Amino acid sequence: MKITCLRESLTSAFALAASIAPTRSPKEILQNVKVTATGSRITLTATDLDVGIRLEVSEGVEVENEGAALLPVQRTMAILRESNDEKLTIESDDSGIRVTGSRSKYRLPGSNPDEFPSVAEFNEDKYHVLSTRLFREMVKRTVFATDAESSRYALGGVLLEMEGSSIIAVGTDGRRLAKMEGTGEPQGGHQTSGASTIVPTRAIQLMERALSDKDDTVDVSARANDLLLRTPRAVIYSRLVEGRYPSWRQVFPQREKAVQIDMTVGPLFAALRQAAIVTDHESRGIDFTFGDGTLKLEASTAEIGESQVELPIAYDGETITLTMDNRYVADFCKVLDSESSFVIEVESSSSPALLSTDDGYSYVIMPMARDR
Repeated sequence: MKITCLRESLTSAFALAASIAPTRSPKEILQNVKVTATGSRITLTATDLDVGIRLEVSEGVEVENEGAALLPVQRTMAILRESNDEKLTIESDDSGIRVTGSRSKYRLPGSNPDEFPSVAEFNEDKYHVLSTRLFREMVKRTVFATDAESSRYALGGVLLEMEGSSIIAVGTDGRRLAKMEGTGEPQGGHQTSGASTIVPTRAIQLMERALSDKDDTVDVSARANDLLLRTPRAVIYSRLVEGRYPSWRQVFPQREKAVQIDMTVGPLFAALRQAAIVTDHESRGIDFTFGDGTLKLEASTAEIGESQVELPIAYDGETITLTMDNRYVADFCKVLDSESSFVIEVESSSSPALLSTDDGYSYVIMPMARDR
């Protein structure tokens, strides 16, 4: 194999593929990215056996000799980042890998590319077509609520429910739950089955990273044990988390006496950051008191001090106070624009708060026991 590539375009593609390769593995061959050169393009493949990527690069690529090679991730990434050359030539033979620029030369050991595990291609006739923007929003607004540390493995991923034109993504750690709804176009009658299409947190974050602003849509296909995502330049494969997802619909509060208050993200986030100054890892609760046209945020930590911050709101009804983990409220604010409006629904100190936007996003926060 012998190819010449623009260093910058190769670096960005190689970095994405390299993010999937494990830094340590009993199978040393996985610590490589496989490069396959055919026609006028190269395909980069990487896998840790749970997640895999196939990434095509044609911009700035010249293929002199077709073939395949394994590039060690750590050394190759260092060469690409540190080099000042506009173009690099990569060639492989029985003696190893040679990387050559106008002012630099490297020789790296090579392994047999035929021994590298195959990474699934997207050959499905059943899948959903989603807008790139929607997929990104779904990941951004749910993945932070997952819990990779939980002994309940199903909580370590995002649940995807796809049926008809309805697309729902859910993330929860058992103390808060984020849900994003949208629409897509089913192809070939594609739909997910039950509550088992749980994409691992790391995998779905990598999928989101692989998307380009140039891509209008992405294709998503859920199979029995894995999920495939296709963009014009990449295919990403992921095993699904084993187990069944909790009955998340039961988490949403069913009540008749709750009050709904219109709010804006920016002012709430600013007040929250001020009130949270006196919180720490052990004492994260902030009292939210709604009443008399004001939201009062109060926090108290023995060794640090106390805070009280007020924010005007459009609510003059009976006073309602509930204690919430400031990090959970902050996470909600971080995934929305500061000028975004939302509705917070509260009922009592012992009932969960429901925060929702008009574009299909809902977020439930379980209350904390009050110290005061």
